[in-house]
Amino acid sequence: MTAVLQARELGRKYRRRWALSQCTLDIPAGRVVGLVGPNGAGKTTLLSLAAGLLTPTAGTIEVCGGRPGASRAQLAKVGFVAQNTPTYAGLTVADHLKLGARLSPSWDARVAQERIQRLGLRPDQQTGSLSGGQRAQLALTLAIAKRPELLILDEPVAALDPLARRDFLQDLSDATAEQELSVVHSSHLVSDVERVCDYLIILVASRVRLAGDVRELLATHRLLTTPRLDPATLPAGLHVISAHHTDRQTTMLVRSNSGVYDPAWTTSPVGLEDLVLAYMSQSVPVPEAHR
Repeated sequence: MTAVLQARELGRKYRRRWALSQCTLDIPAGRVVGLVGPNGAGKTTLLSLAAGLLTPTAGTIEVCGGRPGASRAQLAKVGFVAQNTPTYAGLTVADHLKLGARLSPSWDARVAQERIQRLGLRPDQQTGSLSGGQRAQLALTLAIAKRPELLILDEPVAALDPLARRDFLQDLSDATAEQELSVVHSSHLVSDVERVCDYLIILVASRVRLAGDVRELLATHRLLTTPRLDPATLPAGLHVISAHHTDRQTTMLVRSNSGVYDPAWTTSPVGLEDLVLAYMSQSVPVPEAHR
């Protein structure tokens, strides 16, 4: 598997606090990757390091075969849309496109103009007068028109209404199909991840708890309902992710590649949200640097 992003023992410290520590990660190229995790897991710091907006305090990170932000050519390989979808309120839409063209050696003016026209944005509009959804679409346009190898999205639709979020995600799907981008999309909304992503990474306390193709992950996890039992008595091939007990029964989310269960057990598929929540709720060792 070719990795578009590789991190090894990566860390970033702010004064005495580690925002990211001992993070080791491989993100595959050619996939739309959903990056999820609780607040404080280090997702935004990781993506800022990948975009070249921050430098590591410890460890290493390589993106698209080079060090993030090392050169203009390296910066051109990455498109980045932050959570607040930053634009310049005093500049017009046309000004933003001119700025993008000056800063991006591989700028695709045709893509930028076609998107602006389709979105109904007037070139003379100041971005301070745009809605949140329009600013998000403008930011996405600037990132896509760079013709990057990797597009990084750090929760850019978190504050949008459902209709604007749907339109943004549809445009993202269209763009990734047309340009064959690698995408890393960080989001708290599992429904958005499920809609556009085909690869999942769950990050908890800087550690990767789960990573893999979404369909394969869902196929290898099951919910089991049994008469009350001790999960430790299950066959060795079943790995218990979470377990809940009542007086009479036990419900477990398990991972297994064999798919062989006791006929007395009731089994059912697991949804992506239940899968994500189960792994996020697992206790994990706190990295040494955080102590």
